[in-house]
Amino acid sequence: MFNSVNHISIKGLSVCVPKQVAKTMDYDWITEEERISFVKNTGVEEKRVASKTTATSDMCEKSANAIIEKLNWERESIDVLIFVSQSPDYFLPATSAILQHKLGLKKELMAFDINLGCSGYIYGLQVISNLLSNGNFKRGLLLAGDKSTLSVNYKDKSTYPLFGDAGSATALEFSKDAPSMFFNLFTDGSGYKSIIVEDGGSRNHVSEASFIETQIAEGIIRCPINLVLDGMEIFNFALKEVASSIEKIVKESNVDKSSIDYFVMHQANKMINETIRKKCKVELDKVPYSIDKFGNTSSASVPLTMLYKLKHELESKPLRLLLSGFGVGYSWGNCILQTNNLICTDILEI
Repeated sequence: MFNSVNHISIKGLSVCVPKQVAKTMDYDWITEEERISFVKNTGVEEKRVASKTTATSDMCEKSANAIIEKLNWERESIDVLIFVSQSPDYFLPATSAILQHKLGLKKELMAFDINLGCSGYIYGLQVISNLLSNGNFKRGLLLAGDKSTLSVNYKDKSTYPLFGDAGSATALEFSKDAPSMFFNLFTDGSGYKSIIVEDGGSRNHVSEASFIETQIAEGIIRCPINLVLDGMEIFNFALKEVASSIEKIVKESNVDKSSIDYFVMHQANKMINETIRKKCKVELDKVPYSIDKFGNTSSASVPLTMLYKLKHELESKPLRLLLSGFGVGYSWGNCILQTNNLICTDILEI
């Protein structure tokens, strides 16, 4: 569904990653030939891995505190907080409520979670922008990220080397003079099994069997509490749906594609993203990557890529960006927006 949102200005951006670095070529349980092939196909040379005691919310909290302080915002002035993640602190309560308390925000605050991964930043941006657009709420925080290494099995070469951990904070504000933002969002639940953790919800309760490991193939060992990823199905989905949705939003927004400074895509893997880029006929220098240093960081990958590759330009001049998120669900969406001298932090570590 295509729609536009008016009167919203993105004011600031902050991202936090774990200090621990895991390098793909150090995985000695995978053959050297497989490691070289994995780096070539996915682009992941290294990633960040959170400690057992670090939650997604900790990375988002550090990001939020940093950007609030750098913007010099009064905490009482923040009206909305949205937490987008598939790795919450608890089954319940909502992690957003915990973050409201930890960040010292007022009680007269709308706070809730959105359970989305790869498309989560785009969906979250749409939701919080809509809430702020009528002017009743003035300021909001979009906190997006995942501790993806929590759900992958170290013995599964199809998932473990791909996913990294990160949390982000985006500060938004009602502004009558802000240029329009354009969105299109899509869902196809027929592909839900392509990226799934089968046990742990109300469909398949956790049991002793949830922790029994099974060898699926050589180098792929996991249990039902671990992430399953069907790479070929995801690749086919991305080829079929994502490029056409990008072309669609460019057409429906009446934006000249050549006027878009950067196309910032979810960092699924290098092969998928390059195929989308070529299909959309976008120049290589207009598509920044962070997957080489941070892996696939789920809903944090778009803001992380912005900060990692575009920080100086975001801070120093207006940019027109097309943001694209796609994957688990299947769920995908795009946004065209204009930034104007954003306040950015360095990439933080925890």
